[in-house]
Amino acid sequence: MSLLGLTDPVPVSFSGAQEAVDEDSHSGAERLGRVYVSPALDGWTLVIGRWCDPCDPERSDDVLRLCEALSARYGQAQAYYYGAQGDGSAWLIAEQGTVVRRYCETDEGEDHYLTMGEPLPFERSRRDALGLTTTWDAASETEEDEDDWAMETMHMAPEIAAELSISPLALTADTPMSGTGVLARTPPSTS
Repeated sequence: MSLLGLTDPVPVSFSGAQEAVDEDSHSGAERLGRVYVSPALDGWTLVIGRWCDPCDPERSDDVLRLCEALSARYGQAQAYYYGAQGDGSAWLIAEQGTVVRRYCETDEGEDHYLTMGEPLPFERSRRDALGLTTTWDAASETEEDEDDWAMETMHMAPEIAAELSISPLALTADTPMSGTGVLARTPPSTS
């Protein structure tokens, strides 16, 4: 929490935190928002809230920097965005202080500017399953290929999280857990 600059932790249940984080995100209070810091879940600590969005135009650089710092300290760090109502998907994977991959598909015209790194093995296997080349080249991709890939990636973030770490959408009563989750205040915006 200190590395992220989070303050004022209050113990809370997952459902209570989800309600608070959703309320902050939808009320315009995200700049004074809160995040949920989970207990250790199968060895991973989740930080959930809009503040962690790797494709938010105002936060993407900060989220990238924080993932680099977290991965330098803990070996790995990941950030995800998933719009459950068809709003898109994004992932940022960092290892040993370096971003390995960032990809966003939110149907916004600027998403491609956030792309970094080589496609993950999971992305390559999904492209192969769609009959697309696993190493893509904008010069050889058809518009139909681009559209097929965009549709595929709109919902991919939870699948990548489950493949590389843990997805909050896949938690069950059997997920190993230790500690207590807290709702914490994010640092004030500097912009």
